[in-house]
Amino acid sequence: MLTRLNALPALRNLPRDARDTLFLLAVIAWLLLPQTAHLPLWCSALAGTVLVWRGWLALHARPLPSRWWLVALLALAIAGTLMTHRTLLGRDAGVTLLVVLLTLKTLELRARRDAFVVFFLGFFCMLSNFFYSQSLLTAFSMLLGLLGLLTVLVNAHMPVGKPPLLQAAKTAGGMALLGAPIMVVLFLLFPRMAPLWGVPSDAMTGRSGLSANMQVGTIASLALDDSVALRIKFEGKPPPQRDLYFRGPVLSSFDGREWRVPRFGFAAQYGGKGVSANLAISGAPVNYEVTMEPTSRPWLMVMEAAAQSPVLPGYQSAMQDDLQWLANRPITELVRYQVQSYPNFRHGPVQAEVGLREFVELPAGFNPRTLALASEIRKDPRQAGASTARLVQAVLERLRTGGYSYTLDPGVYGQHTADEFWFDRKQGFCEHIASSFVILMRAMNIPARIVTGYQGGEQNAVDGFWVVRQSDAHAWAEVWQAGQGWVRVDPTSAVAPGRTGAFQRLAAPQGVVAQALGNFSPTLAAQLRATWEAVNNGWNQWVLNYTQGKQLNLLKDIGFESPSWADLSYVLIGLIVLAALLGAAWTLWDRSQHDPWLRLLAKARKRLAQAGIESTAASSPRQLARQVQARYGGHGGNQAQPLHDRLMQLELQRYAPASATTAASLQQLRQQFSQLSWPA
Repeated sequence: MLTRLNALPALRNLPRDARDTLFLLAVIAWLLLPQTAHLPLWCSALAGTVLVWRGWLALHARPLPSRWWLVALLALAIAGTLMTHRTLLGRDAGVTLLVVLLTLKTLELRARRDAFVVFFLGFFCMLSNFFYSQSLLTAFSMLLGLLGLLTVLVNAHMPVGKPPLLQAAKTAGGMALLGAPIMVVLFLLFPRMAPLWGVPSDAMTGRSGLSANMQVGTIASLALDDSVALRIKFEGKPPPQRDLYFRGPVLSSFDGREWRVPRFGFAAQYGGKGVSANLAISGAPVNYEVTMEPTSRPWLMVMEAAAQSPVLPGYQSAMQDDLQWLANRPITELVRYQVQSYPNFRHGPVQAEVGLREFVELPAGFNPRTLALASEIRKDPRQAGASTARLVQAVLERLRTGGYSYTLDPGVYGQHTADEFWFDRKQGFCEHIASSFVILMRAMNIPARIVTGYQGGEQNAVDGFWVVRQSDAHAWAEVWQAGQGWVRVDPTSAVAPGRTGAFQRLAAPQGVVAQALGNFSPTLAAQLRATWEAVNNGWNQWVLNYTQGKQLNLLKDIGFESPSWADLSYVLIGLIVLAALLGAAWTLWDRSQHDPWLRLLAKARKRLAQAGIESTAASSPRQLARQVQARYGGHGGNQAQPLHDRLMQLELQRYAPASATTAASLQQLRQQFSQLSWPA
């Protein structure tokens, strides 16, 4: 502790170059810190080593390394980028090279020109953080980084002496405040035109979430992810929690290890063959609005079942034969859309079709004991001539009473996943249960498939939105029954009824801080979390989801009946002209507030310069009067003497004692100067 306290005065007493360099390195480190989660490990290590090395050189006033060092490090960085990303183009490779160039440039800070290059590379690095996250926390941290960069930029334009960094920070803060109104106007009115507005097409790669295929155990890994997937705002009373099934990919093709979307799943709308949707709805609809996080996939998550296309500006959507809604391009940005769903519905063919054969196919050589179990159930005298519904209930009863359990960590399953679940482990997460159930149904020659999506959610008491997390990812089954079509069956609810009825989730282990806060006050921890998520939701709704449609709606609110992009441009141009006029008016007002005595002296100096009498900015009125007397002397006295006298009066007006009565007022002098006949 004493060592740290003794180090503080030493830091304050550093030479200006060392102090400014260390502050710049600290700002760069702040900008790079959020990038470490996305950069290759070697890049983060290289950047950190270079920054520490540069700080050590500044502290000990050591010379900078030669250019050969920089060339060697740059060559290694380029080779590492090629080995890691297989390219020098794209988001990830570009950000990696940007970080390397920024840190290496600090090793050749020899002139102000080099410093300015570092500053502007820092601005680019700051913006690159938004390729990975546009959250409120990221925006706030980058705002601090922006103020830091503005501070070092202002400080670089104060070359004399050793001005305090706080002084430069105050100037930078004032600049940011002056620019804030312009930023708000541009945010509200600048046209959002693709591809200029948005993030690169690869900016959302690596997002966790549902997939178009499912291996046993993949959804269990999502249960460890507590990030938000959807936010729902219902109109009126929300439906019961047990009905909150948000439909995602439907998996029908099984190779023994992995479930996949069937071949026709993405092509049905283009003439592919499959089982028709045949959707029939009944009862009262549920109207709601979905705010969905980016997924880089074209899936639109809707509550079962939506008969009409979700209202999503800028996108086109189509319903597949399996009731999944797809957009015409991947969702790479936060989107908000309105949906109308009917909890009471029926879909699929009511009579047997050829297309149903795909839903009873099983690969050969897998799960022999499950196949034997299916044959055993079929041969059971109690199930003689049983309907599909009765066979389903028999299997669900086996799940309820057979000692099966619901767990996040059932262990690693082998080749025969259904055999291990039904006979050996008897425990699993939702995809273990759903997969084993569908395999058993197919083994009994009953068409069945797996549906993935989200189930449940929780209401935020602060803003009233329902929050659906990645940890709410779920897998359930659909079984075809003659006369009814596809019927939802959730075998997980037979093992753990609280999973769908009472919102009893399997929670991932908490961190040290979260666990300590929860032990101290569970209510406080929940309230803090709800408040933070409500603030984030407001950021999403009003900032990230400020779309082209909202811009045009803003014009409607201010009086435009049918606003267009031309109207938006006119408003923006009008505001720019108004801002320019206000700036000009402020400039005139500010000029009028300057010293009127100095303005009058400057006017006299200018008129004398036109007459051939040169002077400097430091020339006093007395000196100007002497120059006039010396220049004109006896000739021109009719013009020179009054001018000489007025200049002396100007001198007296400024420097005469307050008690003097001979000094004319400034207003009188201004009038007298305007009436003078100036020498040619």
